[in-house]
Amino acid sequence: MSAAKQDGGSGSAQDVLARLADVLEARRQGADPESSYVARLFQRGTDAILKKVGEEATETVMAAKDGVPARIVSETADLWFHTMIMLAHFDLRPSDVLAELERREGLSGLDEKAQRRAPERDRAGE
Repeated sequence: MSAAKQDGGSGSAQDVLARLADVLEARRQGADPESSYVARLFQRGTDAILKKVGEEATETVMAAKDGVPARIVSETADLWFHTMIMLAHFDLRPSDVLAELERREGLSGLDEKAQRRAPERDRAGE
């Protein structure tokens, strides 16, 4: 049984993220900024979206420091939501992030970090 089913959710986590991404894309394409928070954020542009992601990241860290599970979950949901708005703004989807996580699966974090640094060193040596 999937974690979503065990936790009382419907569908897989990937399905939930895909449905939310579809809603965000619809808001980006045609919702009225006067009646949609998401459309208003898209209208305000990159800096406003990134500022909101930063604010939500800070609130998530603060909730984690407090150690209250319900707040940690709530703030993490806010962070994920706003991160998905950022992804949509850059024409990306949760599936892009999931594919990257899948690529890293089974790879040591230290090895993965070293692989990311190798191209940076190559570019710096040009």
